[in-house]
Amino acid sequence: MAKKALCIGINNFKNYPDNSLNGCINDAYDMHAILVKYMGFKDNEIVKLLDKEATKSNIIMYLKEMVEEAKKGKFDDLVFSMSSHGTQLPDTSGDELDRMDEAFCPYDLASKGKVWDKDHIISDDELHDLLIQIPENVNLEVYLDTCHSGTGLRVMEPIPDRQPRYIPPPYQEGFSDFTKEASGDDKAIKANPTILDAVGDNHILWAACRADETSADANIGGEWHGAFTYFFCRSININENRLSRQELLEKVVEDLKTNKYSQTPQLECDATSRSSKK
Repeated sequence: MAKKALCIGINNFKNYPDNSLNGCINDAYDMHAILVKYMGFKDNEIVKLLDKEATKSNIIMYLKEMVEEAKKGKFDDLVFSMSSHGTQLPDTSGDELDRMDEAFCPYDLASKGKVWDKDHIISDDELHDLLIQIPENVNLEVYLDTCHSGTGLRVMEPIPDRQPRYIPPPYQEGFSDFTKEASGDDKAIKANPTILDAVGDNHILWAACRADETSADANIGGEWHGAFTYFFCRSININENRLSRQELLEKVVEDLKTNKYSQTPQLECDATSRSSKK
């Protein structure tokens, strides 16, 4: 079975040096190790983009290549993981209840006027439109260890050994004007879709936290990791990948709660996929 994986880890941001993280590159290496040890990937089937390599153009280029080759039948198994900051964009399509799109920060994150520059930010809609093209018979697993900010974002308490993976929009006060113009008072607001909305049963999304939470960049045992990615990989290693996805989710939720992390990982897939081993 032909496989391909893209693992993104971004600790530093070209235009935002004060918003650096510490654990995202370790996340990319941790995911690489899990893919090789338990999921049948070879080293040459995994691309890692770290810091300066992880510009928007590079990330989208590699994703487009994966999608196109999957459509041609070259791959049966795809994985995409991203550890970075999350942020928000004004919703221009009217598909978000809170009138804000979730977005993910590449290395070259930049603002333009009162909002993020679309050429240097990755929106959830953009990821959705790419990944929805992957054929239903191709296995796809997506891991997002970023903040998935939405209405009433609950930022974690300031603790020395952890920080939120979230950068606020450049001009938060300008959001109301942009969202009103984009959506219109009489425009119907649809239910909030997910990145993998309406795709195949074997397309699976893991998110490090709920839409109203932040995910932690955390010092664990003297090394920095994404709290979700750390406990996810640890549970797989401890149980030698014998857990179903649902069992794995429950174990990660338990570990995060025990260690006082205020985030709730999400698993989006059908019941069959939840029961399947990884």
